[in-house]
Amino acid sequence: MTKHRLIIVGGGNMGSALVGGLLAAGWPTKDIAVVERLSGRAAHLRGLFPGVTVSDGMLPADGVVIAVKPHDVADAVAAAGASRLLSIAAGVSLATLTAACGEGVAVVRGAPNTPAVVAKGAAAVAAGPFATEDDLVWAEEILGAVGTVVRVTEAQLDVVTALSGSGPAYLFLVAEALTDAGVLAGLPRAVTEQLVGQLLAGSAALFAESGRSPAALRAEVTSPAGVTASALRVLEERGIRSAFLDAVTAGTARSRELGAAAASGAH
Repeated sequence: MTKHRLIIVGGGNMGSALVGGLLAAGWPTKDIAVVERLSGRAAHLRGLFPGVTVSDGMLPADGVVIAVKPHDVADAVAAAGASRLLSIAAGVSLATLTAACGEGVAVVRGAPNTPAVVAKGAAAVAAGPFATEDDLVWAEEILGAVGTVVRVTEAQLDVVTALSGSGPAYLFLVAEALTDAGVLAGLPRAVTEQLVGQLLAGSAALFAESGRSPAALRAEVTSPAGVTASALRVLEERGIRSAFLDAVTAGTARSRELGAAAASGAH
């Protein structure tokens, strides 16, 4: 049986995004395979990525990416049988992953986010006890095919999950609220959605490319006693900062709970 360079276990949105990103980065189709047990999803993947092997069972590979739900991780990891493994399952600890793999397997834990589907992802990785620098570079190559990757300690990964992992949902909620506000103030919804979409895209690009702090960029838009200052005063009075602080704190706690649940289910 052919041994693939990489197997991605789980052909959902993130697994599919990784396949597309790696192919766009120049990986040959023969090097990649996907394990997907849902027949309808498997058929969709075969149509989306001609030449990429899609199987309902594990295949031999040099490396494996685990892209399944946390409660399915233990079984997926145990069946992987590869010498190196990258898990992007939310909250599942390196200790749990290493215990499921067995000693000697290089395990890297990653925390990506959904903008990976448009190659604009933000991810972090942390190394397990048997992972080397080469293993981290390998994991960064995979996640880097769909965006930016940073290295953190495992203790910081739950925060990353709650910040950049869940962060798109926070920004989409902001987009919803701004759209509703524009409609309430008198703009057509289609016009408002177009403006809000470009507002978020442009602001994100300005922040990412300028190298300046959010506070400095905000100050540039805020003239004393002007329109922006009046609007920001309302947001501050309504507790916008504390709401985001509490949201990320709650998300971090929930990520840790999921990890604990996965650990207890693995033993």
